[in-house]
Amino acid sequence: MSQYVSRLGSGRMAPRLRFPGTFPGSHRKPRRVAMLSVHTSPLHQPGTGDAGGMNVYIVELANRLAAIGIEVEIFTRATTGALPPAVELSPGVLVRHVDAGPYEGLAKEDLPAQLCAFTHGVMQAWAGQRPGYYDLVHSHYWLSGHVGWLAAQRWGVPLVHAMHTMAKVKNAALAEGDTPEPAARVIGETQIVSAANRLIANTAEEADELVRFYEADPAAVAVVHPGVNLDRFRPADGRVAARARLGLPQDALIPLFAGRIQPLKAPDVLLRAVAVLLDRNPSLRSRIVVPVVGGPSGSGLAKPEGLQKLAARLGIADVVRFHPPVGQDQLADWFRAASVLVMPSYSESFGLVAIEAQAAGTPVVAAAVGGLPVAVRDGASGFLIPGHDPDAYAQALARFAESPELVARMGGAAAAHAQGFGWDTAASATADVYTAAMHEHRRRVRVHHV
Repeated sequence: MSQYVSRLGSGRMAPRLRFPGTFPGSHRKPRRVAMLSVHTSPLHQPGTGDAGGMNVYIVELANRLAAIGIEVEIFTRATTGALPPAVELSPGVLVRHVDAGPYEGLAKEDLPAQLCAFTHGVMQAWAGQRPGYYDLVHSHYWLSGHVGWLAAQRWGVPLVHAMHTMAKVKNAALAEGDTPEPAARVIGETQIVSAANRLIANTAEEADELVRFYEADPAAVAVVHPGVNLDRFRPADGRVAARARLGLPQDALIPLFAGRIQPLKAPDVLLRAVAVLLDRNPSLRSRIVVPVVGGPSGSGLAKPEGLQKLAARLGIADVVRFHPPVGQDQLADWFRAASVLVMPSYSESFGLVAIEAQAAGTPVVAAAVGGLPVAVRDGASGFLIPGHDPDAYAQALARFAESPELVARMGGAAAAHAQGFGWDTAASATADVYTAAMHEHRRRVRVHHV
């Protein structure tokens, strides 16, 4: 057993409980899991459209679950007719494409109207299998949760749900000009929290938010930290080689933003911080490069050129480099090349990007929100900033500009910190949550029939 799984009790963290890897009799891990990801495919490249950390989470978790003997079938909405109905992602992991609405032109906000069609496709796939084919349903995000709720009831199996983000939490910390999550989502999330046998939270804070905001049963909430692919995200041949490959100057201060470009992620805070930094230290302009790697997403699609226009208004367009989303291997190179990753997000359930950057040997300056205080060791692997004042971020960046050795020192601590977040650990803990959910579900069924 490679990791503790934390549970909540009375709204606070209770003593940590170990779930054994195997149980006698009916206490067994599932053979096959139906994993649901309605709005974003694990085959999509993170940083494009609605694809982000959740895509990485699902792919890595599914691969590691398969490696420990749990087959995973991932159901996702078909967004092109070019892909076959089923694609093997890796041995033991199958991606099933479900027809639900037109392939293109549907925003995430349009998808609730397609949940009936998606559920129909899931049921069709299940009808072609022998009874008991799926042992458990694991749904990701609230849209998938509604499909999972029905599927789990129809199949007589437990439902495990991961929120990833929560409407009430996002609405409590909206970026200026961002659009609040609709009431329909809040209602939907509340229903799923009530229906799920187990809820997986990324951090103790997220677990507490499930109880506080959604009245989740504390006994049904398990904390499992997401992981990072330590084979891909590692210091490798270092900062010098990565900068050479990306055509970046060797002596530059390089504060990097990587992720979806939308108000929630607050890339504008980085640009404003750089403007403050250069106003205070004009000589830095000749040796600073600010890469913004990612594409517009969510409410950011309304103003896709907004960040470029902001850079021009701030007078820093000459030092900012906009780069479209890249694959995971090249993203690892961007992390290695950077002096520091900057994550000024208004809300993050965990912040996988922060762990990935640290695993590559790069310190992080991040907002002290959501799971980022777990992902970043303040003062050791980076700096946590309360709030979103550009001045505070400028001060943090100035420390790296004034003391270049800080990049190497904190980068080493960051890589060491990230070693505690391997996906094997997360998969083992998730399997234990599955096992506990199945055991409890069987017990309830037996009690019901007595």
